[in-house]
Amino acid sequence: MRVIVVLLAVALIALAGYAYFGDMRADPQHMRVPVQIDLGGLPAGAPAPAPAPAAPATPANDGAAAAGRDNAGAPGNQGGGTGNASLD
Repeated sequence: MRVIVVLLAVALIALAGYAYFGDMRADPQHMRVPVQIDLGGLPAGAPAPAPAPAAPATPANDGAAAAGRDNAGAPGNQGGGTGNASLD
């Protein structure tokens, strides 16, 4: 009986020690590390090429549906057409 009490006391002391000392972590520190970024084959220091200008938007053909024409190429149309409006 005496051994069980001693082991229980040692276990409680060990648990208290682990609870106190087991959560000691190092303080977070800010680090600055140089990083080399691969820009897809551009030489270092070279400016990035300018983006190509966008093609001008074509105006929507509002009367195409009423006239029985295909309006697949009109902007905003989600019909999945080929983009070539057929004019009869």
